[in-house]
Amino acid sequence: MPALPPRLRRWVSRVLTGLGLLVLLISATPVTVWWAQWMAGGVFTQSGDVLIVLAGSTVNGQFLGESSYWRSVYAVRAWRAGGFQRIVLAGRAAPAAVTAEPASVLMRGFLTAHGVPADRIQVETGSQTTLENARMTAPLVAGSGRLVLLTSDYHMPRALAVFRKQGLAVEPMPAPDAGKRGSRWQGRWPAFVDLATETAAWCWYRLQGWV
Repeated sequence: MPALPPRLRRWVSRVLTGLGLLVLLISATPVTVWWAQWMAGGVFTQSGDVLIVLAGSTVNGQFLGESSYWRSVYAVRAWRAGGFQRIVLAGRAAPAAVTAEPASVLMRGFLTAHGVPADRIQVETGSQTTLENARMTAPLVAGSGRLVLLTSDYHMPRALAVFRKQGLAVEPMPAPDAGKRGSRWQGRWPAFVDLATETAAWCWYRLQGWV
């Protein structure tokens, strides 16, 4: 096999070195925790009139995915702490299949199973993106008093900016999702992927003028 040209060899060497440093950084340090904490921001609202919870992932449209699970857990905790009159669960985030349930419907089942009264929960099942979450939630919460937005820590900057851009004066309640996973070495790479993907999504929304 012919040897690589010197310039190409140097380029390959630099790429491999960079990948090795990235693997070391993500696997052996809490950088994903720091990144998630930075994205969550320093303000954490504890109470309000309406809690808006954004739907996350599902498993085959039948079970809560990890992001939906943690958002549901912290929604229950917020309800039990008192102060909220109503919860709005927003988003579909499910495969287009006959047997698939919207993520917000699955989350409603979790909340009611853990003591949140069904008549205090409103579900929005049409939206599939953060922008649609905001647009379709707006008429449901108009004139409802103090609004609090709950979503994963890594998703909070974009979600908060989108909702406010749509005229909703929401306050943040980030759920420690990527930050929690990043505290264990097994969860650092999945957390890194979510953080990197969300950062790219923020840039895209910024370019589109949605935030």
